[in-house]
Amino acid sequence: AEGQRLAVCFPRRPVMTVRGPAMSMDGGRSWQWLGLSALKDENRFEVTVPASCTEVRFSMGMPYLESNWREFVKRVEGLPGFQTGVLCLSRKGRPVETARVGRLDGGEPDRILLTCRHHACEMMANYVLEGILTAVLSGDDGGWLRDHTEILAIPFVDKDGVEDGDQGKNRKPRDHNRDYLDHGLYPETRAIRALVPGWSAGRLRVALDLHCPWIRGGRNERLFFVGGPDPAIWEQTMRFSRLLSAVQEGPLRHDPADNLPYGQEWNTERNFVAGRSFSRWASSIPGVILATSFEIPYADVAGVEVNPETARALGRDIARALQQFLSETERKSSR
Repeated sequence: AEGQRLAVCFPRRPVMTVRGPAMSMDGGRSWQWLGLSALKDENRFEVTVPASCTEVRFSMGMPYLESNWREFVKRVEGLPGFQTGVLCLSRKGRPVETARVGRLDGGEPDRILLTCRHHACEMMANYVLEGILTAVLSGDDGGWLRDHTEILAIPFVDKDGVEDGDQGKNRKPRDHNRDYLDHGLYPETRAIRALVPGWSAGRLRVALDLHCPWIRGGRNERLFFVGGPDPAIWEQTMRFSRLLSAVQEGPLRHDPADNLPYGQEWNTERNFVAGRSFSRWASSIPGVILATSFEIPYADVAGVEVNPETARALGRDIARALQQFLSETERKSSR
């Protein structure tokens, strides 16, 4: 590709963010948004490849694969309160990773469940997960979460989809985030349903499923929580949302007014006819007070760029909000 002027056009619906595609010129090790200047219209971009670059890659987002997770594990595996494991094997025999973070001494801490990639293409969520776990392990909140909670993180629920480059959402007959009913089609969702009730031991308080929304436009360039039909869960979701807004230090800002209550826009019963979602399943586990999905845009939040650094900063903000949320809950319950 070196020295060439490339023009790429998609003939059907838009597939690029408002910042264009992400581009890598080092074999996928690092990514940058190509930018508005490269967009000729919503379906076409052009770029001149530097003469020194022999290969260029493009993606709708900034890819996060098993190799990225391994690099993260290498950075933090020496820290106290961190263990890795395997949830199950995928349909194609790939290991589905887990991480346990926090108080792992066999006591009775509150539990937090974090999941990503129920929809394989929603890659930016993993950078946020990294930020949450790093904040807990490094004691950014004074060590409260590390000392008072145990976190179970599942970075790739649809492991085959992630590694194969599948889009994953609305897969027929149902995708991973509609597979929390009957026997279940996928090893990952079956394993989550088998593991979590026993692991939680009645102390699971928060189940947070990290997603990315549609590619671009309107609400899809805002950070928002998706409400479910349970009023008590929604009340706690809004409480957590307000805390997140209040404690944020990173550049990607959340406004509780952007949240999507159940019954509005696409968030209706019609959207769940294919099956039961993770958050609905998790809300039925004894002890849970907050079970929700959080949508993280691919490229832009109210004019601010989403990239690995800003997404990890958002994760650190979420960790601060979790500390506030659970410590407040603990104080109220002890009165």
